[in-house]
Amino acid sequence: MGRIWIETTATLLAVMVLGGCATSKDALMPHGPHTMHDVWNQETGGGVGGSLPARQLLDACQSLRRPLTEADVQTAPVDNAAYTRTAANEIYRQFHRLPNPDLVMYVFPHLAGSDPVPVPGYTTVFPLYQRVQYAMPGERLEDY
Repeated sequence: MGRIWIETTATLLAVMVLGGCATSKDALMPHGPHTMHDVWNQETGGGVGGSLPARQLLDACQSLRRPLTEADVQTAPVDNAAYTRTAANEIYRQFHRLPNPDLVMYVFPHLAGSDPVPVPGYTTVFPLYQRVQYAMPGERLEDY
């Protein structure tokens, strides 16, 4: 029973895909003599001088083209400083690193390789955790 449904569904899907390929672009979206400018003027009433949509559009444009007041000019540097990258902003970290203690390991002198080559003893340092972990904003406030 399940195989019949799968075969029927696959056949239906194949017919739909092939039917979609048979449609031409010109039949789906016919071309006309209108340009985008003509469509814009028709929909906004831009072609007619005193129409209501054109007046509303002009009023909206004029409200956006208001001149800057003296208060706007005075507060602009302060407002823009919050969005400007500075050395102080770069030093501040929103996601603080969680402590990752270093482990110090001493490697004793040994022989290494297929031809035993003496390796002197040395000390190495590696982090306890494989990855650096970060706290969520506000999770840990003390600096490390």
